[in-house]
Amino acid sequence: MTDALRVRRRSFVRRVVGQGAPLRRMDGILLGAVVALSVIGTLLVWSSTRNWNSAEPTALAKKHVLNLCVGLALYSAVAVSDYRVLRRYAPLMYGIVTVGLLLVLTPMGATINGHRSWITIGGGFAVQPDEVAKPVLVLLLAMLLARAGDKKKDRPRYLYVALCLAVWGGTAVLVMMEPDLGTTTVLTAITGGMIVYAGVHKRLIAAGVVLAAAGAAAVWFLGLLKPYQVARFTALMDPSTDPRGIGYNSRQALIAIGSGELFGKGLFHGGQTTGRFVPEQHTDFIFTVAGEELGFVGAAVVVLLLGVVLLRCLRIARLCEDRFAALVAGGIVTWMGFQTLVNVGMTIGIMPITGVPLPFVSYGGTATFSNMMAVGVLQAIHIKDRVFG
Repeated sequence: MTDALRVRRRSFVRRVVGQGAPLRRMDGILLGAVVALSVIGTLLVWSSTRNWNSAEPTALAKKHVLNLCVGLALYSAVAVSDYRVLRRYAPLMYGIVTVGLLLVLTPMGATINGHRSWITIGGGFAVQPDEVAKPVLVLLLAMLLARAGDKKKDRPRYLYVALCLAVWGGTAVLVMMEPDLGTTTVLTAITGGMIVYAGVHKRLIAAGVVLAAAGAAAVWFLGLLKPYQVARFTALMDPSTDPRGIGYNSRQALIAIGSGELFGKGLFHGGQTTGRFVPEQHTDFIFTVAGEELGFVGAAVVVLLLGVVLLRCLRIARLCEDRFAALVAGGIVTWMGFQTLVNVGMTIGIMPITGVPLPFVSYGGTATFSNMMAVGVLQAIHIKDRVFG
């Protein structure tokens, strides 16, 4: 090995792991919690899909690992970049996502489990634009709400709040046309949470709550929801309603989680999981696999790790001085927190059944990429603050 090659190799190592390198300045607790959730999720996906194909029992698990590897690569690329560049390109990204949501509604879109939410790209892979819409919506709303000034205490003007509502409305309408009520509620929570976090006047918040309640009532009484969506809310109020029909999923989910008791039946030994009594156990209902096979203790660990992720996100939002960065961090917290509440809540009977995956745990391609890139943005904010803070 020549001296020049040795010097270049030492220089590369120094840039990657040396003093002041981005890798050394990352939030290790946040990254550790995300990796731990991903490992647990991989095991749960493996357990819930291993009997789907006797010839290749690890097929879905291997594909999930591939998705995680791509997601971690995206995370790394975003984490070491300058997050302020995202502010300039947020409108362009929103335009691309809107085009994707429109293409879903054309013959290019693919219907899976009753939702026309995917665009197939071949090789068994598909892109889900509404999952990409979540981080892009966070970035665009943060850009608009940050127009008030550079300080966190500055209130956004009503014009920019109205623009935020228009952006949300355009995206929500396209997602509801798929139809996907679960993702629409997540987008709504992101928008409402970021507007509140931006520091709008309390009177505007009160008016927004009243309008939201009136809008929800109008949607209900005007019959704008699909019959199966109405039935899901009915089943939440009365779990005994149609136990073999619309109430089947929630009933089986409760049975699976309850049967795990304190320490669970052991990984790969869940009767409900092996028998596939709960539909979509590798995606929307993956928490039931944790409850049955890992028990209350294992399920609590999953919730605890998700809580660590949310707390680290809140810490980044609290410490950063840049208004745009603080709003982005607040939006990601709202997104991840609300989605966790809905996913876990629907498996234990306190939330209606909706197609919302559990962050970093559920099987998925586009959702995994979006989650990882969101954490990458948070790390980029954290690294920048440690350099200039």
